[in-house]
Amino acid sequence: MENTNNWYEESSELIEEELDSDNESDNESDNKALLIEEIIPADTDIGIRIDKYLSEKRPELSRSFIQGLIEAENITLNKKPVKANYKLRKGDVISMSIPEAEPLDIVAEDIPLDIVYEDEDVIIVNKPKGMVVHPAAGHTSGTLVNALMYHCGDSLSSINGVMRPGIVHRIDMNTTGLIVACKNDMAHKSLSEQFSVHSITRVYTAICYNYFSNDEGTVDKPIARNKNDRKKMGIDPTGRRAVTHYKVIERLKSNFSLIECRLETGRTHQIRLHMSSINHPLLGDTVYGPDKPQFTNEGQVLHAGVLGFIHPRTNEYIEFKSELPDYFKEILRKLS
Repeated sequence: MENTNNWYEESSELIEEELDSDNESDNESDNKALLIEEIIPADTDIGIRIDKYLSEKRPELSRSFIQGLIEAENITLNKKPVKANYKLRKGDVISMSIPEAEPLDIVAEDIPLDIVYEDEDVIIVNKPKGMVVHPAAGHTSGTLVNALMYHCGDSLSSINGVMRPGIVHRIDMNTTGLIVACKNDMAHKSLSEQFSVHSITRVYTAICYNYFSNDEGTVDKPIARNKNDRKKMGIDPTGRRAVTHYKVIERLKSNFSLIECRLETGRTHQIRLHMSSINHPLLGDTVYGPDKPQFTNEGQVLHAGVLGFIHPRTNEYIEFKSELPDYFKEILRKLS
C-alpha cells in the first residue's frame, strides 16, 4: 500500500506543482487518521467518476491527491476498495480517511503579516508578491504558513496536514491580495464547503494584453494539468469545470486593459490560463503569456482585492477589500 503522506506536498506555485513520489512505506498502520468522513452522493451525482466527485466535494484536495488516497485504500466504497474511474451508483456510501502527514521540519518564523481581520476562527491576510503560501520543494521557509505558525502558534486547523496548517485555499506566489486561513477544523470545514458550492466571493484586478471587443464576458473552459508539462495547466475537455467572469475597467495605453475578474470556481492558475486562452494574457505572466513581458519582470500583475464568505461561527456574511499594491499602482501610472 502506498504511503499517501507525500501528496500533502502539493504546492500553489509554478515551480511547486503537485510532486510525484514513488516512496513506499510498511508503516501505514502507524499513521493516525486526520479526518474520517462518510459521504453519501446525491441522486444528481450518479454517473460521475468517484475521483472527480470527491475533488469537487472537497475542493481543498486535488484530484491527484484523491487518486492517491484511493490507491492507498484510504477511500473505500461500500466498505470495499474502489478504482478512481468508478462511476457512482444509487445507494453508494463513500468512506474517506486522510492519514496524518509525516512530521516535517517546518519552523515558525517571525515574518511580518499584513493582517486585515482576525478572530478565534479565521485570519485574513493581505499576501505580498513573492510569498509562497505553504512549504514545498524549493520553498521550505519564508512562506505564509511559516509566518502563521509564529503568529498563531498551535491555533491552526489540521485538516490539510502539517504541510498546510490552516490553509483552505491558495493564491499564486506572485499574486498579491487577500487569503483566509482557518484556526480550527470547524472553521476549515465550513469554508471548505463554501468553496465547494462556489459561494465564496473572490474578485481580482489584473492588467492584461490587448483591448477587448466586449467590455464584459465569461470564460467557461475546463482546466486540467498540461499533459506535456506538469508545471503548467491547460484547457482540457476532460478537466474540471472552470468559470471566470471578467469586466473591463479601463483601456490603458499600449494596448493594455485593466480588468476585474470574478471567480465562480477556483482552479489552479485559473485567471491566468483563462485570460490567455482568449488572447488576453496577464501582463508579467511568462508562463501563459509572452516570454519577455513589458513593464515588469516580477510575475503576473494580479491582485486578489475582494474576499467574502459566511462566517463559520456567526453565520453572517463578511467581506474584505484590499487596495492595489504599490507596484501595481506604479504600472497603472505608466500606462494611464
